[in-house]
Amino acid sequence: MNNGRDDLATVLRTGPFHHALRAAIEVRGLALQRIQARLAEQGLHIGLATLSYWQQGRRRPERTESLRAVTALETILGLPPAALTVLLGPPRPRGRVVGLPPGSRRYADLVEPAEALDRMLIDLDNPADGRLHTISLFEDLDLGAARDGWRRRCLQVLAAHQEVDRYVTIYEVDPGGDAARVEVRPLANCRLGRVRRDVAAGLIVAELLFDRVLRVGDTNIIEYEVIDRSGVECPGYHRGVRFPTRQLVLQVRFHPDELPVRCYRFQQRTVGGPEIHRDELTLSGHRTVHVIEPDLRPGIIGIRWDWT
Repeated sequence: MNNGRDDLATVLRTGPFHHALRAAIEVRGLALQRIQARLAEQGLHIGLATLSYWQQGRRRPERTESLRAVTALETILGLPPAALTVLLGPPRPRGRVVGLPPGSRRYADLVEPAEALDRMLIDLDNPADGRLHTISLFEDLDLGAARDGWRRRCLQVLAAHQEVDRYVTIYEVDPGGDAARVEVRPLANCRLGRVRRDVAAGLIVAELLFDRVLRVGDTNIIEYEVIDRSGVECPGYHRGVRFPTRQLVLQVRFHPDELPVRCYRFQQRTVGGPEIHRDELTLSGHRTVHVIEPDLRPGIIGIRWDWT
C-alpha cells in the first residue's frame, strides 16, 4: 500500500486546497522550480514564492491567470480534472465591488499608466488589493538642493476589510526620474517584501509585510520611507486615495537654498481630470507647507509649487 497516495486521495476529497496541493507535490516528487518551468512552458508565469504560499495556505489562487495555473497543475501533478479547482470553492469577495465603501476608486482612476500598474500588480498576484483601507495618513516630503523630492516618509494607520498580511505601496517618479534609483525602506511594524519596477513607466510597487495576519476589523500602524536618488526637479506631490479616509496630512519641506515663489493645494477626482479645488498655501518659517483633510473622499489630493 502506498500511504502517500492514500493520504493524497483522502485530502483531495476533504481539502483544504493547500493541503491537497502540498500532498500532490510530495507524491509527484517535483521541485517547485520544475513546476514553475512546466507552467511557463504553457505561458503561465507564476513566481516561486506564490507557489510556495499556495501550498502553505498563506494565499489562495483567485486571479484569472492563477486559476488557469491551478488547472495546469492538475495535469502536471497527474491529478483528475478539477481535483484542485473544486477545493477552492467560490471566489472570495475582492476589490471595490463587494464589502467596500461607496465611491471607492480603481487604480486606473488614480495612476498613469494604468496598464503598466495592472501588469505589476498581476505579477504580484496582489493579495492585499481591496482588503485594507487607510484610517489616517501622515506623509512628509523632503526636497533637496537640486529641487528634487529625495525622501517621502509615511505613517499610515490601516484597517482590514478581509484577512490580509501586507500592504502594497505604489510610487510614481517625477518626470525624467529613474525608477531604478528608488529605494523603499520599512521603518516600523512592517518589513519589505517583493518589489517590482517599470522603468519606462516610472512606477515602483512594493509589498510591506506585517508580522501577523490582520483579521476583519484589525488595525496596524506602519511607517516607511521612499528614497529617490533620481535628482530631478520635483514640480509637486500628490496622493491617490482609493477609499474614504478619516484624515490625511501632506507636508512638504523645502531646502533652505531653493524656496518656491508660490504653493497651492489641489484636488482631482481622477488622474488627468480637472481640478475641483485649488487654494494658495503660505510657506512657513520652517520652509514647509501642508494640507490637512478630514473625512477625505476617494480621489487625488496634492500640493504644487512654482519655482519662478
